[in-house]
Amino acid sequence: MSAITIKISNHCVSFPNMFLLKQIQYHKVFCKLCHHRYCTTYVNKLFSSNNSNLFSRDAASNRHDFINNISYSTLKYCSNLAFVPRHEPCSNRHIEDLQEFVDNSKKLFVLTGAGISTESGIPDYRSEGVGLYATSTKRPVQIKEFISNASVRQSYWARNYVGWSRFSSFKPNITHITLAQWEQHGKVSHIVTQNVDTLHQKAGSINVTELHGSLHDVRCMQCQYSISRTQFHHTLSSLNPRMAAQSQDIRPDGDVELVQDDVSRFVVPCCPSCGGFLKPHVVFFGDNVPRARVEAVKEQLRQSDALLALGSSLQVYSAYRFILYAAELKLPMAAVNIGLTRADAHLSLRVPARCGHVLPLITLR
Repeated sequence: MSAITIKISNHCVSFPNMFLLKQIQYHKVFCKLCHHRYCTTYVNKLFSSNNSNLFSRDAASNRHDFINNISYSTLKYCSNLAFVPRHEPCSNRHIEDLQEFVDNSKKLFVLTGAGISTESGIPDYRSEGVGLYATSTKRPVQIKEFISNASVRQSYWARNYVGWSRFSSFKPNITHITLAQWEQHGKVSHIVTQNVDTLHQKAGSINVTELHGSLHDVRCMQCQYSISRTQFHHTLSSLNPRMAAQSQDIRPDGDVELVQDDVSRFVVPCCPSCGGFLKPHVVFFGDNVPRARVEAVKEQLRQSDALLALGSSLQVYSAYRFILYAAELKLPMAAVNIGLTRADAHLSLRVPARCGHVLPLITLR
């Protein structure tokens, strides 16, 4: 199996500057950056014609047609699309409407949800057919259970420990990277994400509010002690040297399924400062987003001139409240989401498509 690097004037289907392909079978290749798979028929046709204009800044419709020519049956085998629900190809009209929406904004407020990280290989909760709620009877830990029950905390940290190496290794996809580029060009004024994976920061975004916190930080619930999740992982490893459990599955919040024997032997340390118990610095289900964080986001929204929601059904009120507030401010709103959203009645546009398909087709002018 040989790897080939093909430089192109501007844009590959997903990533700028180069199209890096590796042959994995005679009839299939995949991009080593975005991990999309393509039939070699399309790739050979593309490069044999030497049509580099396909990837130029003013060729969004051509790129769109190329992507739509790649069948869903080919794309669905890409591991990074395993948690993306089935959907129809996006129309040129939707792309044109979204382009106009972005063109009309000078200070774009972006609200992102789990749907943008599914293309990095992280499952979400609500996607039809592939989300946690559709594929499992397991449900996320509630804050009251975590606080009141030591066995729940033990189970949570054991499952999180096993899943952490994989969860922390996920990489930003083309949506995260595109938003970081938009911010660098002054188009995006602020990003508010419901995700706890820090992929926006990994992609280079700076003005980011993590509405529900981050799994990469651990805090004591009794005092001000804090520690990075990476450092805490070393502590857990030293306390559980015989923990050898593994899992191929991953849940939206980074934990996995374990047998009870693995859980019951797992040692969870107390806070070294006060003896209290430690919790990831995220808003658990049943908990509330801190008021100061909500007000800070509203201030960012007041300084913006439009709202774009990406990869979220907006079913959770913690995010939906900003749709209502934007409506009070009479800001134009649009969304890119495969399924319906709670905010549809407030939107001037909803593009029913995968974010990683649509955003690379939008050019900044």
